[in-house]
Amino acid sequence: MSVTAPLGFRAAGVAAGIKSGGHRDVAVVINDGPQRSAAAVFTRNRVKAAPVLWSQQVVAGGRVRAAVLNSGGANACTGTGGFQDTHATAEHLAAALDDSAGEIVVCSTGLIGERLPMPKLLAGVDAAVAEAARDGGLNAADAIRTTDTVAKIAFRRGDGYTIGGMAKGAGMLAPSLATMLSVLTTDAVLTSEQCDTLLRAATEVTFDRLDTDGCTSTNDTVLLMASGAAGTTPDEAEFARLLTEVCQDLCRQLLADAEGATKSIAIEVVGAASTDDAVAVGRAIARNALFKCAIYGEDPNWGRVLAAVGTTDAAFEPDQINVAINGVWVCRGGSVGDDRSKVNLKPRDVTVTVDLSAGSAAATVWTTDLTVEYVHENSAYST
Repeated sequence: MSVTAPLGFRAAGVAAGIKSGGHRDVAVVINDGPQRSAAAVFTRNRVKAAPVLWSQQVVAGGRVRAAVLNSGGANACTGTGGFQDTHATAEHLAAALDDSAGEIVVCSTGLIGERLPMPKLLAGVDAAVAEAARDGGLNAADAIRTTDTVAKIAFRRGDGYTIGGMAKGAGMLAPSLATMLSVLTTDAVLTSEQCDTLLRAATEVTFDRLDTDGCTSTNDTVLLMASGAAGTTPDEAEFARLLTEVCQDLCRQLLADAEGATKSIAIEVVGAASTDDAVAVGRAIARNALFKCAIYGEDPNWGRVLAAVGTTDAAFEPDQINVAINGVWVCRGGSVGDDRSKVNLKPRDVTVTVDLSAGSAAATVWTTDLTVEYVHENSAYST
């Protein structure tokens, strides 16, 4: 169950020939209402792709009828022509739905710096609209994959409503929402203002804390659409919890499918003076190449953890930091702790806990190891 788990949504994914090998590469997610409330969050990279610039304008209106997404090309750094291509894509889908282009979100993912093959893309939009159905969610999730090895979908059921979602992303995953596209849907009755508040709260503790390689994409988009088709006005606290669970579920799938990764690493920072401090420390460790190489080599090198912590402006005293790796406190009081030979780094899942001893705030950042396979995938061919 994916974006079509909630009532009021149809979706499809088709092969339009943008990608080689006959793989699906164009998707649509259509909101048949009765409501069209929506919100989105986008990359904080200052170099933004044409679809992001277009979709920011659309979402500002608080209403979205449909989203069209393509893989096989990012349409980023393509100048005025690239923006015109995005506009033409929105116009084309709007015409197929007898609606307004001002309510069509456009998302693209793939190689930066190349124009999209518009005849193929627009033909793909027509084919996707023709195929759009309640059971089309999985094909839509498949169509937005780039280096992803599997489609990523999730859903949760609340009290009289459902939340569904799909996402893509395997490389360039860093905290400005990662190099990912994600569409979230619900049949709950929500205003656009509620969508915005709830989405930002959910992404702040999920997608925004995923950092596999420190690289921030030009195309990141997370879109939430509410159809109101269930007729249920949800309890906001319950909805917030379930939306966060869907986002977290998708994050775990992104982490598990990260390019070349052999380890999925949770960096838990506790005892921080503030949440911002905890996140800053977690990100510094997640982006530290020496630490990531150590985990790849199954070396519980806690010194590299402390060195990364020390690059931040977080409040702490170096002689009060404690570090555990997979439950073994290898560093106590900023010095040698338990025998590091007790640490088992054979499993894929690794947990690093850093206690700053500076307060009561905490946060978790997720990352992966740095592997030969990652270097190969990003050097042997363009991604």
